[in-house]
Amino acid sequence: MPMPLEGIRVIDWTIWQQGPVAGTILGDLGAEVIKVESREGGDPGRGLLQAQGIDLTDRPNFYFEANNRNKKSITLDLKKPEGLEVMQALIEKSDVFVQNFRHGVADRMGLGYETLRERNAKLIYASATGYGPEGPEAAEPSFDHLGLARSGIMLAAGEPDMEPLGIAGGVADQMGAIMLAQGVLTALLARERFGMGQKVDASHLGSMAMLQGLSLSMRLMLGAPMPRSFRKSAGNPLWNHYRCADDQWLALAMLQPDRYWSDFCDAIERPDLEHDERFASMAVRAKNRDDCIAELDATFAGKPRDAWLRILAEHRGDFIYTRVNSVADLPDDPQVQANDYVVDFDHPQHGTIQMVGHPIGLSETPSSVREPAPELGQNTEEVLLDVLGYEWDHISELRKNEVI
Repeated sequence: MPMPLEGIRVIDWTIWQQGPVAGTILGDLGAEVIKVESREGGDPGRGLLQAQGIDLTDRPNFYFEANNRNKKSITLDLKKPEGLEVMQALIEKSDVFVQNFRHGVADRMGLGYETLRERNAKLIYASATGYGPEGPEAAEPSFDHLGLARSGIMLAAGEPDMEPLGIAGGVADQMGAIMLAQGVLTALLARERFGMGQKVDASHLGSMAMLQGLSLSMRLMLGAPMPRSFRKSAGNPLWNHYRCADDQWLALAMLQPDRYWSDFCDAIERPDLEHDERFASMAVRAKNRDDCIAELDATFAGKPRDAWLRILAEHRGDFIYTRVNSVADLPDDPQVQANDYVVDFDHPQHGTIQMVGHPIGLSETPSSVREPAPELGQNTEEVLLDVLGYEWDHISELRKNEVI
Protein backbone atom coordinates (compact mmCIF):
# COMPACT_ATOMS: atom_id res chain seq x y z
CA MET A 1 0.00 0.00 0.00
CA PRO A 2 1.19 3.56 -0.63
CA MET A 3 1.92 5.80 2.32
CA PRO A 4 0.73 9.41 2.65
CA LEU A 5 4.20 11.00 2.70
CA GLU A 6 6.03 8.73 0.27
CA GLY A 7 8.52 10.81 -1.68
CA ILE A 8 8.78 13.50 1.00
CA ARG A 9 12.27 13.94 2.45
CA VAL A 10 12.75 15.42 5.92
CA ILE A 11 16.03 16.62 7.40
CA ASP A 12 15.68 16.18 11.16
CA TRP A 13 18.21 18.27 13.13
CA THR A 14 16.70 17.77 16.55
CA ILE A 15 17.54 16.42 20.01
CA TRP A 16 15.73 15.08 23.09
CA GLN A 17 11.95 14.64 22.55
CA GLN A 18 9.89 17.58 21.27
CA GLY A 19 11.69 17.90 17.93
CA PRO A 20 12.48 14.22 17.35
CA VAL A 21 8.90 13.04 17.90
CA ALA A 22 7.68 15.43 15.19
CA GLY A 23 10.11 13.72 12.79
CA THR A 24 8.95 10.32 13.98
CA ILE A 25 5.32 11.17 13.22
CA LEU A 26 6.31 12.19 9.70
CA GLY A 27 8.31 8.98 9.36
CA ASP A 28 5.35 6.89 10.50
CA LEU A 29 3.42 8.45 7.63
CA GLY A 30 6.02 7.39 5.09
CA ALA A 31 8.44 10.31 4.82
CA GLU A 32 12.15 9.62 4.43
CA VAL A 33 13.51 11.16 7.62
CA ILE A 34 17.26 11.77 7.81
CA LYS A 35 18.39 12.52 11.36
CA VAL A 36 21.52 14.67 11.41
CA GLU A 37 23.61 14.16 14.56
CA SER A 38 26.92 15.42 15.87
CA ARG A 39 29.90 13.13 15.46
CA GLU A 40 30.63 13.04 19.18
CA GLY A 41 27.79 11.25 20.94
CA GLY A 42 24.96 12.34 18.69
CA ASP A 43 21.56 13.21 20.11
CA PRO A 44 22.00 13.38 23.92
CA GLY A 45 18.79 11.37 24.17
CA ARG A 46 20.91 8.35 23.26
CA GLY A 47 22.59 8.48 26.67
CA LEU A 48 19.80 9.88 28.86
CA LEU A 49 18.71 6.62 30.48
CA GLN A 50 22.24 5.43 31.18
CA ALA A 51 23.00 8.79 32.80
CA GLN A 52 20.04 8.18 35.10
CA GLY A 53 21.45 4.80 36.12
CA ILE A 54 18.93 2.70 34.17
CA ASP A 55 20.41 -0.64 33.15
CA LEU A 56 19.79 -1.22 29.44
CA THR A 57 21.66 -4.53 29.23
CA ASP A 58 19.73 -6.63 26.70
CA ARG A 59 16.89 -4.09 26.73
CA PRO A 60 16.02 -1.37 24.21
CA ASN A 61 16.58 2.31 24.97
CA PHE A 62 12.87 3.10 25.09
CA TYR A 63 13.47 6.87 25.15
CA PHE A 64 15.49 6.97 21.96
CA GLU A 65 13.54 4.21 20.20
CA ALA A 66 10.18 5.90 20.83
CA ASN A 67 11.44 9.28 19.66
CA ASN A 68 13.43 8.21 16.60
CA ARG A 69 11.96 5.16 14.88
CA ASN A 70 11.53 5.22 11.10
CA LYS A 71 14.61 7.42 10.60
CA LYS A 72 18.07 7.24 9.11
CA SER A 73 21.06 8.69 10.97
CA ILE A 74 24.05 10.54 9.58
CA THR A 75 26.78 12.32 11.51
CA LEU A 76 28.19 15.71 10.58
CA ASP A 77 30.52 18.21 12.19
CA LEU A 78 28.56 21.36 11.37
CA LYS A 79 31.31 23.60 12.76
CA LYS A 80 33.45 22.69 9.75
CA PRO A 81 32.67 24.34 6.41
CA GLU A 82 32.56 20.98 4.65
CA GLY A 83 30.01 19.68 7.17
CA LEU A 84 27.81 22.75 6.77
CA GLU A 85 27.99 22.42 3.00
CA VAL A 86 26.83 18.79 3.22
CA MET A 87 23.93 19.86 5.44
CA GLN A 88 22.89 22.67 3.13
CA ALA A 89 23.14 20.38 0.11
CA LEU A 90 20.86 17.84 1.82
CA ILE A 91 18.33 20.53 2.67
CA GLU A 92 18.44 21.76 -0.92
CA LYS A 93 17.27 18.30 -2.00
CA SER A 94 14.63 17.94 0.73
CA ASP A 95 11.09 19.05 1.43
CA VAL A 96 11.16 19.69 5.17
CA PHE A 97 13.77 20.84 7.70
CA VAL A 98 12.96 20.35 11.39
CA GLN A 99 15.06 21.86 14.19
CA ASN A 100 14.61 22.52 17.90
CA PHE A 101 17.74 24.36 18.99
CA ARG A 102 17.60 27.59 20.97
CA HIS A 103 16.49 30.72 19.18
CA GLY A 104 19.35 32.09 17.08
CA VAL A 105 21.51 28.94 17.02
CA ALA A 106 20.45 27.88 13.52
CA ASP A 107 20.97 31.40 12.15
CA ARG A 108 24.46 31.64 13.61
CA MET A 109 25.39 28.30 12.05
CA GLY A 110 24.15 29.21 8.58
CA LEU A 111 20.96 27.16 8.91
CA GLY A 112 18.40 29.93 9.39
CA TYR A 113 15.27 30.15 7.28
CA GLU A 114 16.36 33.10 5.17
CA THR A 115 19.64 31.38 4.29
CA LEU A 116 18.06 28.04 3.44
CA ARG A 117 15.15 29.42 1.42
CA GLU A 118 17.69 30.93 -0.99
CA ARG A 119 18.79 27.37 -1.77
CA ASN A 120 15.33 25.81 -1.61
CA ALA A 121 12.43 28.22 -2.12
CA LYS A 122 9.82 25.53 -1.45
CA LEU A 123 11.35 24.36 1.83
CA ILE A 124 9.09 23.80 4.84
CA TYR A 125 11.20 25.08 7.76
CA ALA A 126 9.81 23.78 11.08
CA SER A 127 10.98 24.91 14.53
CA ALA A 128 9.99 23.41 17.89
CA THR A 129 10.31 26.10 20.56
CA GLY A 130 9.49 26.68 24.20
CA TYR A 131 7.53 29.92 24.26
CA GLY A 132 6.92 30.81 20.61
CA PRO A 133 8.95 32.74 18.02
CA GLU A 134 7.98 36.22 19.24
CA GLY A 135 8.03 38.06 22.56
CA PRO A 136 10.63 38.85 25.25
CA GLU A 137 11.23 35.18 26.12
CA ALA A 138 11.38 33.78 22.60
CA ALA A 139 15.09 32.98 23.07
CA GLU A 140 14.70 31.31 26.47
CA PRO A 141 15.37 27.56 26.66
CA SER A 142 12.60 25.19 27.70
CA PHE A 143 12.20 21.54 28.56
CA ASP A 144 9.09 19.49 29.16
CA HIS A 145 8.80 20.36 32.86
CA LEU A 146 8.85 24.06 32.06
CA GLY A 147 6.23 23.53 29.36
CA LEU A 148 3.97 21.94 31.97
CA ALA A 149 4.66 24.73 34.44
CA ARG A 150 4.18 27.68 32.12
CA SER A 151 1.02 26.31 30.49
CA GLY A 152 -1.06 26.12 33.67
CA ILE A 153 -1.68 22.38 33.50
CA MET A 154 0.17 21.76 36.78
CA LEU A 155 -2.55 23.75 38.52
CA ALA A 156 -5.33 22.15 36.48
CA ALA A 157 -4.53 18.58 37.52
CA GLY A 158 -5.53 17.29 40.92
CA GLU A 159 -7.75 18.78 43.62
CA PRO A 160 -7.96 22.39 44.87
CA ASP A 161 -5.76 21.96 47.94
CA MET A 162 -2.94 20.21 46.08
CA GLU A 163 0.39 21.78 45.15
CA PRO A 164 1.24 22.06 41.43
CA LEU A 165 1.42 18.52 40.05
CA GLY A 166 4.02 17.22 37.64
CA ILE A 167 2.73 14.96 34.87
CA ALA A 168 4.88 11.98 33.90
CA GLY A 169 5.83 11.07 30.36
CA GLY A 170 7.07 14.21 28.64
CA VAL A 171 3.52 15.36 27.89
CA ALA A 172 4.43 18.94 26.91
CA ASP A 173 7.20 17.68 24.62
CA GLN A 174 4.85 15.15 23.07
CA MET A 175 2.08 17.70 22.54
CA GLY A 176 4.53 20.21 21.05
CA ALA A 177 5.74 17.53 18.64
CA ILE A 178 2.22 16.58 17.60
CA MET A 179 1.35 20.20 16.84
CA LEU A 180 4.61 20.74 14.94
CA ALA A 181 3.92 17.67 12.79
CA GLN A 182 0.41 19.00 12.12
CA GLY A 183 1.95 22.30 11.06
CA VAL A 184 4.33 20.55 8.67
CA LEU A 185 1.48 18.55 7.13
CA THR A 186 -0.54 21.74 6.70
CA ALA A 187 2.41 23.53 5.11
CA LEU A 188 2.98 20.62 2.71
CA LEU A 189 -0.67 20.82 1.66
CA ALA A 190 -0.39 24.59 1.20
CA ARG A 191 2.74 24.10 -0.92
CA GLU A 192 0.88 21.58 -3.06
CA ARG A 193 -1.96 24.06 -3.60
CA PHE A 194 -0.13 27.39 -3.78
CA GLY A 195 3.47 26.50 -4.63
CA MET A 196 5.35 28.12 -1.76
CA GLY A 197 7.44 27.00 1.18
CA GLN A 198 7.14 28.62 4.59
CA LYS A 199 8.18 28.68 8.22
CA VAL A 200 6.31 26.59 10.78
CA ASP A 201 6.56 27.02 14.54
CA ALA A 202 4.99 25.08 17.40
CA SER A 203 5.88 25.72 21.03
CA HIS A 204 5.38 24.07 24.39
CA LEU A 205 3.32 27.06 25.50
CA GLY A 206 1.05 27.30 22.47
CA SER A 207 0.55 23.54 22.16
CA MET A 208 -0.34 23.11 25.81
CA ALA A 209 -2.69 26.09 25.61
CA MET A 210 -4.49 24.34 22.75
CA LEU A 211 -4.59 21.11 24.74
CA GLN A 212 -6.46 23.04 27.44
CA GLY A 213 -8.48 25.01 24.92
CA LEU A 214 -11.87 24.59 26.59
CA SER A 215 -10.69 25.70 30.02
CA LEU A 216 -8.73 28.58 28.51
CA SER A 217 -11.80 29.60 26.49
CA MET A 218 -13.81 29.70 29.71
CA ARG A 219 -11.20 32.02 31.21
CA LEU A 220 -11.29 34.25 28.13
CA MET A 221 -15.07 34.51 27.95
CA LEU A 222 -16.24 34.15 31.55
CA GLY A 223 -13.23 35.48 33.46
CA ALA A 224 -12.08 32.25 35.15
CA PRO A 225 -10.90 28.84 33.93
CA MET A 226 -12.50 25.54 34.85
CA PRO A 227 -11.70 25.08 38.55
CA ARG A 228 -10.09 22.10 40.16
CA SER A 229 -12.66 20.13 42.13
CA PHE A 230 -12.69 17.69 45.02
CA ARG A 231 -13.68 14.19 43.97
CA LYS A 232 -15.81 13.82 47.07
CA SER A 233 -17.68 17.03 46.22
CA ALA A 234 -18.22 16.63 42.47
CA GLY A 235 -21.27 18.62 41.38
CA ASN A 236 -22.62 15.66 39.42
CA PRO A 237 -22.03 12.36 41.29
CA LEU A 238 -22.55 10.48 38.01
CA TRP A 239 -19.62 12.40 36.49
CA ASN A 240 -17.00 11.07 38.87
CA HIS A 241 -14.76 8.10 39.68
CA TYR A 242 -15.06 5.54 42.47
CA ARG A 243 -12.79 3.03 44.19
CA CYS A 244 -13.96 -0.58 44.10
CA ALA A 245 -13.34 -3.41 46.57
CA ASP A 246 -10.11 -4.49 44.82
CA ASP A 247 -8.64 -0.95 44.91
CA GLN A 248 -9.32 -0.53 41.19
CA TRP A 249 -11.22 2.55 40.04
CA LEU A 250 -14.30 3.00 37.88
CA ALA A 251 -15.24 6.22 36.06
CA LEU A 252 -18.78 7.39 35.30
CA ALA A 253 -19.57 10.09 32.71
CA MET A 254 -23.32 10.63 32.55
CA LEU A 255 -23.72 14.26 31.61
CA GLN A 256 -27.53 14.11 31.79
CA PRO A 257 -27.81 12.39 35.16
CA ASP A 258 -31.58 12.59 35.62
CA ARG A 259 -31.95 10.45 32.51
CA TYR A 260 -29.95 7.67 34.17
CA TRP A 261 -30.56 8.05 37.91
CA SER A 262 -33.49 5.66 38.35
CA ASP A 263 -31.95 2.85 36.31
CA PHE A 264 -28.56 3.46 37.89
CA CYS A 265 -29.92 3.09 41.43
CA ASP A 266 -31.64 -0.10 40.33
CA ALA A 267 -28.45 -1.49 38.77
CA ILE A 268 -26.36 -0.92 41.89
CA GLU A 269 -29.19 -2.31 44.07
CA ARG A 270 -29.74 0.96 45.91
CA PRO A 271 -33.44 1.74 45.33
CA ASP A 272 -33.34 3.73 48.56
CA LEU A 273 -31.18 6.35 46.81
CA GLU A 274 -33.71 6.80 44.03
CA HIS A 275 -36.43 7.64 46.55
CA ASP A 276 -34.27 9.72 48.87
CA GLU A 277 -35.48 13.33 48.72
CA ARG A 278 -31.88 14.57 49.01
CA PHE A 279 -31.13 12.99 45.61
CA ALA A 280 -34.41 13.49 43.76
CA SER A 281 -32.99 15.54 40.86
CA MET A 282 -29.73 16.79 39.45
CA ALA A 283 -30.14 20.15 41.19
CA VAL A 284 -30.95 18.58 44.55
CA ARG A 285 -28.13 16.04 44.25
CA ALA A 286 -25.74 18.90 43.54
CA LYS A 287 -26.76 20.56 46.80
CA ASN A 288 -26.26 17.29 48.66
CA ARG A 289 -23.29 16.13 46.63
CA ASP A 290 -21.11 15.15 49.59
CA ASP A 291 -23.78 12.84 50.99
CA CYS A 292 -24.58 11.33 47.61
CA ILE A 293 -20.95 10.60 46.76
CA ALA A 294 -20.39 9.11 50.22
CA GLU A 295 -23.27 6.70 49.57
CA LEU A 296 -21.87 5.75 46.16
CA ASP A 297 -18.36 5.36 47.61
CA ALA A 298 -19.70 2.88 50.14
CA THR A 299 -21.63 0.99 47.48
CA PHE A 300 -18.81 0.66 44.97
CA ALA A 301 -16.45 -0.42 47.74
CA GLY A 302 -18.61 -3.51 48.17
CA LYS A 303 -17.62 -5.31 44.94
CA PRO A 304 -14.49 -5.61 42.78
CA ARG A 305 -14.34 -3.53 39.61
CA ASP A 306 -14.90 -6.41 37.18
CA ALA A 307 -18.13 -7.23 38.97
CA TRP A 308 -19.33 -3.64 38.63
CA LEU A 309 -18.35 -3.53 34.96
CA ARG A 310 -20.39 -6.66 34.37
CA ILE A 311 -23.39 -5.31 36.30
CA LEU A 312 -23.41 -2.00 34.44
CA ALA A 313 -22.95 -3.72 31.07
CA GLU A 314 -25.81 -6.16 31.61
CA HIS A 315 -28.33 -3.65 32.92
CA ARG A 316 -30.88 -2.00 30.62
CA GLY A 317 -29.77 1.51 31.62
CA ASP A 318 -27.27 2.05 28.75
CA PHE A 319 -24.86 3.71 31.17
CA ILE A 320 -21.72 5.62 30.17
CA TYR A 321 -18.70 4.42 32.14
CA THR A 322 -15.24 2.87 31.86
CA ARG A 323 -12.33 1.57 33.89
CA VAL A 324 -9.62 3.91 35.18
CA ASN A 325 -6.40 2.61 33.62
CA SER A 326 -2.84 3.24 34.63
CA VAL A 327 -0.32 3.61 31.81
CA ALA A 328 0.89 0.16 32.80
CA ASP A 329 -2.57 -1.22 31.97
CA LEU A 330 -2.71 0.16 28.42
CA PRO A 331 -0.87 -2.63 26.53
CA ASP A 332 -3.39 -5.17 27.84
CA ASP A 333 -6.48 -3.05 27.16
CA PRO A 334 -8.53 -4.85 24.47
CA GLN A 335 -9.40 -1.57 22.74
CA VAL A 336 -5.73 -0.58 22.58
CA GLN A 337 -4.94 -3.96 21.05
CA ALA A 338 -7.85 -4.00 18.61
CA ASN A 339 -6.97 -0.59 17.16
CA ASP A 340 -3.18 -1.13 16.98
CA TYR A 341 -2.51 1.68 19.44
CA VAL A 342 0.29 -0.64 20.57
CA VAL A 343 1.96 -2.81 17.94
CA ASP A 344 4.44 -5.67 17.86
CA PHE A 345 7.74 -4.83 16.21
CA ASP A 346 10.59 -7.13 15.18
CA HIS A 347 13.66 -5.32 16.51
CA PRO A 348 16.96 -6.47 14.97
CA GLN A 349 18.72 -6.52 18.35
CA HIS A 350 16.00 -7.24 20.87
CA GLY A 351 13.60 -9.50 19.00
CA THR A 352 9.87 -8.87 19.22
CA ILE A 353 9.12 -5.77 21.26
CA GLN A 354 6.06 -3.55 21.48
CA MET A 355 5.91 0.07 20.44
CA VAL A 356 3.26 2.77 20.49
CA GLY A 357 1.32 2.64 17.24
CA HIS A 358 0.43 5.67 15.16
CA PRO A 359 -2.99 6.78 16.48
CA ILE A 360 -4.54 7.96 13.19
CA GLY A 361 -6.24 5.35 11.05
CA LEU A 362 -5.99 5.78 7.26
CA SER A 363 -7.91 3.14 5.32
CA GLU A 364 -6.01 3.38 2.02
CA THR A 365 -2.63 4.82 3.02
CA PRO A 366 -1.94 3.47 6.51
CA SER A 367 0.99 4.52 8.66
CA SER A 368 3.42 1.94 10.04
CA VAL A 369 6.36 1.30 12.32
CA ARG A 370 8.94 -0.01 9.85
CA GLU A 371 12.40 0.67 11.21
CA PRO A 372 13.97 0.90 14.67
CA ALA A 373 15.78 4.00 15.80
CA PRO A 374 19.09 4.06 13.92
CA GLU A 375 22.54 3.56 15.37
CA LEU A 376 24.62 6.73 15.44
CA GLY A 377 25.71 7.51 11.88
CA GLN A 378 24.33 4.21 10.59
CA ASN A 379 23.25 5.66 7.25
CA THR A 380 25.92 8.29 6.62
CA GLU A 381 27.49 6.70 3.54
CA GLU A 382 24.09 5.60 2.17
CA VAL A 383 22.69 9.14 2.34
CA LEU A 384 25.77 10.76 0.84
CA LEU A 385 25.78 8.24 -2.01
CA ASP A 386 22.08 8.09 -2.77
CA VAL A 387 20.89 11.61 -1.98
CA LEU A 388 23.91 13.75 -2.87
CA GLY A 389 25.57 11.43 -5.38
CA TYR A 390 29.00 11.69 -3.73
CA GLU A 391 31.78 9.39 -4.91
CA TRP A 392 33.52 7.09 -2.46
CA ASP A 393 36.72 9.13 -2.69
CA HIS A 394 34.81 12.23 -1.57
CA ILE A 395 33.20 10.32 1.31
CA SER A 396 36.57 8.93 2.38
CA GLU A 397 38.04 12.44 2.40
CA LEU A 398 35.18 13.69 4.59
CA ARG A 399 35.75 10.85 7.03
CA LYS A 400 39.50 11.44 7.05
CA ASN A 401 38.93 15.12 7.87
CA GLU A 402 36.46 14.16 10.67
CA VAL A 403 33.57 15.90 8.96
CA ILE A 404 31.46 12.71 9.12
